[in-house]
Amino acid sequence: MKTDLTEFYPVIIQETWNTLFMVFVTLIGAVLIGLPLGILLYASGKNRVLENKWINTVLNALINTIRPIPFIIFLVALIPITRLLVGTTIGTWAAIFPMTIAASLSIARVVENNIISVDKGVIEAAQAMGSSKFDILFKVLIPEAAGSLILGLTFVTVSLIEFSAVAGLVGAGGIGYLAFTYGYQRFDVAVMFVTVVVLIVLVQITQFIGNKVANIYTNRL
Repeated sequence: MKTDLTEFYPVIIQETWNTLFMVFVTLIGAVLIGLPLGILLYASGKNRVLENKWINTVLNALINTIRPIPFIIFLVALIPITRLLVGTTIGTWAAIFPMTIAASLSIARVVENNIISVDKGVIEAAQAMGSSKFDILFKVLIPEAAGSLILGLTFVTVSLIEFSAVAGLVGAGGIGYLAFTYGYQRFDVAVMFVTVVVLIVLVQITQFIGNKVANIYTNRL
């Protein structure tokens, strides 16, 4: 069966919206979880403001264990928990839960790495001015790392677009759902081509916006 592309565009628009909705909601949830988690991961390290070996070890172990798992496997592994919390394993909200968990851990690592990469001279200057460890963390390190953090969040957002496409394979909706049900299962090359183009356009727009926002922020410093 071949799809009539002249009648297919409303479906493309609807599923593109579903993809954007999944990515947007997931990104908000992941930032709310991952940002404080990344700050805690950094702050609990050795010789830092909230030094705690056990917290730091547990957080590192959690992130290092889950992050390498391919998302499709992670998605399937969380099905029992997703069903318990969301009430279903099919649909947009069922995909948002595992996407949020995976993205929040990625954001936590991005936050930690970018704070660590801040020039030590900035820390020494703040210490010389009598700043407390909390002031150095929240008034110096995080603002200094913000430009890089924006680029990191852009990278995570691009990954979320990929995650949403994978989630479509298990009935989550979105562009991945179109590619699988209308393209792969029907052997329709035209549909596959259209969905790939849509994904590429979404990624390019996301990257462009992220780069622009990071440049604007950096130039204001």
